[in-house]
Amino acid sequence: MEPGVEESLKEIEASMQEVLARREKILKTSRDCISFCSKAIVHIHTGKHEEAHHEIKEAEKILKGMRKEATIGALSRYLPSPEAEFVEASSVEAIVLGKPIPSAKELGVSGEGYIMGLLDTVGEVKRLLLDAVMRSEIEKARKYFELMEGLYSTLSPFAVYDHVANGVRRKIDVGRMLTEDVRGVMAEEARRTVMVSSIQGLQASLERKGARSRSKAARRPT
Repeated sequence: MEPGVEESLKEIEASMQEVLARREKILKTSRDCISFCSKAIVHIHTGKHEEAHHEIKEAEKILKGMRKEATIGALSRYLPSPEAEFVEASSVEAIVLGKPIPSAKELGVSGEGYIMGLLDTVGEVKRLLLDAVMRSEIEKARKYFELMEGLYSTLSPFAVYDHVANGVRRKIDVGRMLTEDVRGVMAEEARRTVMVSSIQGLQASLERKGARSRSKAARRPT
């Protein structure tokens, strides 16, 4: 074999070995990042906001390290999945704390990771909404529903980029189904509210009539 060929192959092999090592490291840290984000969301739903914030910050540190490892060999394709989890956890935290959802620039994530994360957030907002309904916090539930509709309507046009952001169309379809499910819940809650109001009004009216009847009876001469 020509010396030039052998030298070239040695360099190529060394480069490939480096890419492979970085790939394995990225895959491992990706699982760690996703785990931190999952724990954060659980903490958010159980009201443990300090713990949730800590988990999100740990995930952010991991993502920064992953970006450094993904600078060669097209390894950046492994980033959108953990980025989406990070976006979801960060967005849910902001929503619960009454803060604006962070931008992609603020989170330092790719466009694909950002879109995917926001679409996953729709499902978490549904969970927040149902919790609010169970606590009879109807006004809060309405705000969550408006947020769900806003996210879905804003993100649905990105379905045309399914070949660029793999899986985005499926997530948009899921978002549509979740939003429609919640629309039914809110409609039923509105009917229940009207019915309860009517019953309370009727009860008050009967109580007033009863009070007037007792008053007239008391004024009658014996």
